[in-house]
Amino acid sequence: MKQWLETREVLDRLAELRRIGQRAALATVVRVRGSAYRHEGAKLLVAEDGTTTGNVSGGCLEQDVREVALHVIRTGRPELRNYCSSADEIAAWDLGVGCEGQVDVFVEPALEPRPRERALLDERRPFAVCSVMPATGETGKGRLIVTPDAVAGDLGSLDLNRAMTAWARALLGTEQSGLHEIASHSIFCDVFLPPPQLALCGAGDDARPLARLAAEVGFRVIVVDRRPGFLTAERFPTAAGLVESDGAGLARRAPLDAGTYAVVMTHNFADDQAYLRALVGMPVAYIGMLGPRQRTERLVRNLSAAAPLDEARIYGPVGLDIGTDGAEQVALAVIAEILAVRSGRRADSLRERQASIHAPTE
Repeated sequence: MKQWLETREVLDRLAELRRIGQRAALATVVRVRGSAYRHEGAKLLVAEDGTTTGNVSGGCLEQDVREVALHVIRTGRPELRNYCSSADEIAAWDLGVGCEGQVDVFVEPALEPRPRERALLDERRPFAVCSVMPATGETGKGRLIVTPDAVAGDLGSLDLNRAMTAWARALLGTEQSGLHEIASHSIFCDVFLPPPQLALCGAGDDARPLARLAAEVGFRVIVVDRRPGFLTAERFPTAAGLVESDGAGLARRAPLDAGTYAVVMTHNFADDQAYLRALVGMPVAYIGMLGPRQRTERLVRNLSAAAPLDEARIYGPVGLDIGTDGAEQVALAVIAEILAVRSGRRADSLRERQASIHAPTE
């Protein structure tokens, strides 16, 4: 989710640098052992003037990687750096590496823009970028871009291309970027999953901060309303789509998949009823209902009287109970709840969590 948004920003900046003739180097986290602030696939682009886009640690590790990148720009030769923390959790955090964590960062000259990868980031399907890690003193050995139905690029041999294509396709649909040893080669497979989608049914003023915050944390946002005057780029500059539709036409105008989270917020009972009726017939992962509990219960009762209804996906009143006042704080509560649902976690304070904060949830 974060990786998708960050990579888009990095590639846009790379294309801009190449247009103005400025050199750059790209640093990518290729291996993490133990705990770390960022995971495999995190990126930092460093221009020859020292400016940066993205991040690989969130700590002072950034400064060292930046210096390595400037050296790579000067020499034209990639470098693989290993950063290792001690058992001192405080010192490890300050460095940007988790307690007893190890992070490998590959820094390479970014010689050309990457239009094919950038175009794929605008599509809602998974893909992977595979790169051979060069030995010390070697330059890069090419890249392979793998989608479910196509392959572009070259790793240097047909056998290696075939083997890595099969491996990468087995990883599509996961978030398991990492290094793989294939035919005596160490290959980094950078796996990209489309970001989750947030559908806002209702384009009122309180939908605007929700759309903005959702886009900032990595959601692809679409805004749906039957009133065309509310659906403007000025009101929703971060939205990927503005869909004019009432509830009855939603399934036809904006078919939503299982990677979609929806919030119904029109402030009109009949419109909310129509959108909810459409959403429960789609495979969306989450349906948030803005408004009082009694109102949501009435909406659900009306629908369940006509047909059995799966209420587990319906969250109303929408959002975490953090004590909110105003549209911006409500937006924060809603996004926090959606992120918790998406990760399968209870929305407790991290203080109460006994396991590592990055450990997967059962």
